[in-house]
Amino acid sequence: MEPSGIDSWQQTEDGLNNSQCSGNIGFLRFRLLLFLFFNSFIFLFFSCSEAQEHIAAAVNPEDSASVMTTYGVNTLITDSGVIKYRIVTERWDVNTARIPSRWEFMKGIFFEQFDEQFHMQAYIQADTAWYYDQIRLWKLRGRVSIRNVKGLIYTSEELYWDGVKHEFYSTVFSRVVTPERTMEGTYFRSDEKMEHYIVSNSMGSFMAADMEGEQEQPTNKNEGDEDNEPLRPAPEKHRRY
Repeated sequence: MEPSGIDSWQQTEDGLNNSQCSGNIGFLRFRLLLFLFFNSFIFLFFSCSEAQEHIAAAVNPEDSASVMTTYGVNTLITDSGVIKYRIVTERWDVNTARIPSRWEFMKGIFFEQFDEQFHMQAYIQADTAWYYDQIRLWKLRGRVSIRNVKGLIYTSEELYWDGVKHEFYSTVFSRVVTPERTMEGTYFRSDEKMEHYIVSNSMGSFMAADMEGEQEQPTNKNEGDEDNEPLRPAPEKHRRY
């Protein structure tokens, strides 16, 4: 039997409704895909155009790490191929990033000084020490003490040891004690063997012969930062006591 007119009309309307729904769904999908594509394009565009370079903060010289740290050091040091010193220290840091480059002995240092025949000549010790290797200059600080085989005892809170001129000097209060006399002053200078030295702006016990000659003028200490290159004083003739 053929379908009635009402049934045909109903089927036709249902077909149209299904086609319309399918078209709407397809259009919505198309709009959604277009929206996602457009947003992705905008995100990539701004990401590329606003890219920033991430740079870490500059490293300060104070923060520079040592290139070498050694603990429990007991070693011999040569000068011109001859063994001159023994160094004993709890910690030895080598820092080449700071200016000037340096060796640091923050846990104290002890030296034994030898002559050409490897005979012990003196002991040197300090609470802290720096060695500026490029200019061959030692800076000793904090309970600095020197004792030599002739009975001389030197004490101070700061002492420089010049490896180029082979001499000691200090611009702070220093005390020199020998079997014959005791001297104190604010400026000290000596050769490495502590045989020829001067003490300026001094006080203590002297013999009459010691007072002969011209009186040296005291030298004021220049205060400066640790990173400034240590100052070498002008050459001055040693006086023997």
